[in-house]
Amino acid sequence: MLRHLTRLRPHQRELPNVTATDALLPTYGRIPVTVVSGRGCTLVDSDGNEYLDFIAGIAVCALGHAHPAVTEAVTAQAKRLVHASNLYSHEPSGTLARELVARAGMVHAFFCNSGTEANEAAIKLARKWAYRRGESQRRTILACTGSFHGRTMGSLAATDNAKYREGFAPLPEGFGFVRFNDVADLDAKIDESVAAFIAEPVQGESGVHVADAEFLRAARRLCDERGALLIFDEIQCGMGRVGPLFAFEHFGVRPDVLTLAKALANGLPIGAMLVGERAADGLQPGDHGSTFGGSPIPAAAALAHLRVRDETQLEKNVRARSEQVFAGLRALSERHPRIIGEPRGLGLLVGVSVCEPYEAKAIQTAARERGLLVGTAGGNTLRFAPPLIVREEEVERALGVVEDAVDGVEG
Repeated sequence: MLRHLTRLRPHQRELPNVTATDALLPTYGRIPVTVVSGRGCTLVDSDGNEYLDFIAGIAVCALGHAHPAVTEAVTAQAKRLVHASNLYSHEPSGTLARELVARAGMVHAFFCNSGTEANEAAIKLARKWAYRRGESQRRTILACTGSFHGRTMGSLAATDNAKYREGFAPLPEGFGFVRFNDVADLDAKIDESVAAFIAEPVQGESGVHVADAEFLRAARRLCDERGALLIFDEIQCGMGRVGPLFAFEHFGVRPDVLTLAKALANGLPIGAMLVGERAADGLQPGDHGSTFGGSPIPAAAALAHLRVRDETQLEKNVRARSEQVFAGLRALSERHPRIIGEPRGLGLLVGVSVCEPYEAKAIQTAARERGLLVGTAGGNTLRFAPPLIVREEEVERALGVVEDAVDGVEG
């Protein structure tokens, strides 16, 4: 049967020595590692090599790999119902919606499949919300310099990174940018043409930069005074990554719209837009949709994630391990000031600048060769986003590997 399925048809051509990776569209600069399994904070490749994972699928696997509670929830749900479409109500998406809006102090949830889709939904909601109020001139979506909101056309238009935007013009109109953490610039640009201001409480892709609480408080005040919505993109920094379940809790500023994805289902594809009372009627039947959004299996995984959080002291662990990571990286910076800068970030989303002419990617490679996976980000930055369950001894081991990697690069 397998031979029959893989037999070339007349219109197909022989491609000798083509690997599975070669067959994929080359949209990623993949690291030469094929991962086959994982458990906790450890990944195993096809050659049997083990790696301590300190990037967690880019801040996705908050509970680590193959967490038994998530595995059990996914398996049980797959035996009952995989898909029914959003023509009907179904569980566990309804339960997940209720849990998320209650915990966030919101009123509605919309589910999709990814972070960029959640931001697309938020953009559409903001414009339709203004339109429904007879303010059709309110079309502008303001974002921040250094922002990253996704790669679909609308989210890309709200992303301040020329590398990602190049070659895709014309992007959708009606977007503008405010200098990150500049209250005066925000004050000058929020006017009657602005439908919404979108910001990441912690910018991940640009190099791990934390918003000033004053900046976010000013955004809340100005949006209220001038009739715009406030949107927080917590796709990377939410779901406990900085400590509290939602990053906005750390800053004491509640948005009108909150977008989530990445860690929500601990690796299964799901995105969410949570909507507060002020914007509750922004989207109505027929305004937006998603075939797979809120599918039962990823929703069940997300509920399992929330249960694990309730049953464990996950926030306490994030605080303790964050202090350990920051202390270790500060000490590393003091010992290698020509290479490593001061760490920055919040919770277990941490970045550290690498001083030129040294390169973050070189240290990333050296760390991988020593059994540690870390990420990179904008501005020649090493990015650390381990699972939130990471143990003290694993952080200690990772810090030792990073130092060995820096020593190797320094020569």
